Amino acid sequence: MKRLTLAATAALLLSACSMGADTDTNAATGFDVPDVPAGELSEDTMKRVVEKLSSDEFEGRAPGTPGEEKTVAYLIEEFQKAGLEPGNNGSWVQKVPLVEITGEDFAPLSVTGKDGKAMSFAYGTDWVGATYRENQRVDLKDSELVFVGFGINAPEKGWNDYAGLDMKGKTAVILVNDPDYETEGLTGEFNGRAMTYYGRWTYKYEEAARQGAAAAIIIHDTFPAAYGWNVVESSWTGPQVHAQRGDKGADQTLINGWVQKPVAEKIFTAAGQDLTKLTAAAKQKGFKPVSLGVKASTGFGNAIRTFESQNVVGMLKGSEAPEDYVLYSAHWDHLGRCKPDASGDDICNGAVDNATGAAALVALAEASVKAGPARRSQVFLAVTAEESGLLGSEYYAANPVFPLAQTVGGLNIDGLIPGGRSNDVTIVGGGKSELDKFLDWALGAEKRTGTPEPTPEKGYYYRSDHFSMAKRGVPMLYIDAGEDLENGGKEAGAKLSEDYTVNRYHQPSDEFDAGWDLSGLMQQLQLYYRIGRSMAMSKGWPNWVEGDEFKATRDETCASDDKGC
Repeated sequence: MKRLTLAATAALLLSACSMGADTDTNAATGFDVPDVPAGELSEDTMKRVVEKLSSDEFEGRAPGTPGEEKTVAYLIEEFQKAGLEPGNNGSWVQKVPLVEITGEDFAPLSVTGKDGKAMSFAYGTDWVGATYRENQRVDLKDSELVFVGFGINAPEKGWNDYAGLDMKGKTAVILVNDPDYETEGLTGEFNGRAMTYYGRWTYKYEEAARQGAAAAIIIHDTFPAAYGWNVVESSWTGPQVHAQRGDKGADQTLINGWVQKPVAEKIFTAAGQDLTKLTAAAKQKGFKPVSLGVKASTGFGNAIRTFESQNVVGMLKGSEAPEDYVLYSAHWDHLGRCKPDASGDDICNGAVDNATGAAALVALAEASVKAGPARRSQVFLAVTAEESGLLGSEYYAANPVFPLAQTVGGLNIDGLIPGGRSNDVTIVGGGKSELDKFLDWALGAEKRTGTPEPTPEKGYYYRSDHFSMAKRGVPMLYIDAGEDLENGGKEAGAKLSEDYTVNRYHQPSDEFDAGWDLSGLMQQLQLYYRIGRSMAMSKGWPNWVEGDEFKATRDETCASDDKGC
């Protein structure tokens, strides 16, 4: 089902921003949105926990390392001190079975043209790749390259970039994002400028595997990808963690990877093709895949390690409806050791991403305990392996500690950038669910306004842990810091966001700074507190709005369970 149009989204957001804290207005909708006082949130707790989790002692908090052991133990200690109880049948943790595959001895990517001449592209600078298969070695030999546009197979839209193809033994060459990402508005075959799940790299590899491809290579382009090559290189070199599969990944491609756009242009030129022209053709319905007539070869060895990682689960039991659950989630992991910077620092500490989110869970737990139990139970879930593809939240959602039909909804907290207070809050994927009514009330209570996400083409709603729950029907809110700062306005807010994205995101420089201004972060935390507390005090069961892609799943879940929704 299609997401809301620009007009519908704007109407919902304008409604939410205008209603304010008027509980009578909310009552008129027939939906129970209780007024709750502000929480006693501790800035000292935020500083202390972020500084600790992002210290070199934790080695970047990679799953399956001593850094994980320290992180999990520390979070359990902090949850206990906050006054929570173990959330998983008397245990603080949920085991998550994972496999770590570390590629080694990478051969160059060799592409042989129609003239028999081979071009060689260096690993790291020109291309990166990994395998989801638990094989000691993978080799791609003389695999025909086929340009499959955006690599989408969407029967409900009558769109199939693989139409008529047998991909066995072949390598899919794929564009990032989806066909209408350059559209100014939010209307179009794939929701215009707003990315759909079809635009995510995870989907593209999944579909290539379903098509039987030997390999899948995405062409990196900074604007539609929403990040530079440095992020791809940092994230795709070194150990790669995946969920364990019963078939050890035999149904996956041999290799999934990326190439720099200039590399792709050279390959297409050698094939007698024009990447720009083929990209334009791929944006049109009815596009047919194009065999490039050139062949690719590469290979590498793999060191394989299976292990169990852990989600950390704490709970504040409800006083009247303890089997109704409101969820706060954040991922505790980061990249561990990564590509060294110019100073030789090879620890990606992940202070913003996501020690801030993990610390927020602790601070929110403290405030919730101080306020006393709500009607409903409140769950504080710190998940593993987000950086490896939302694996911890995906495992939880597939194996929920608390039934999904009894999970009212939730909020996900990811990457709180320190900075000054703002007049607004950025709503990612706004207008999707009735949780907007809780957001509406909280914005009014905090005297702030809601701003639609400025870059919907980046698909942020599909890139963090709430998505694992949302696609299974549980209404989830994802809100980000505003960009209209009280001091400096939108220009200052945009500069703050850009500075983090360019200079710190997924780099060793994402470190704690004792001089941080946390006023905006604490303002954001108060909004999370009010929304979650109001949900926990409510008697209502929010759903997705009519026409949202997740509503049918929620309806089916509710119909299958006589408890909860």
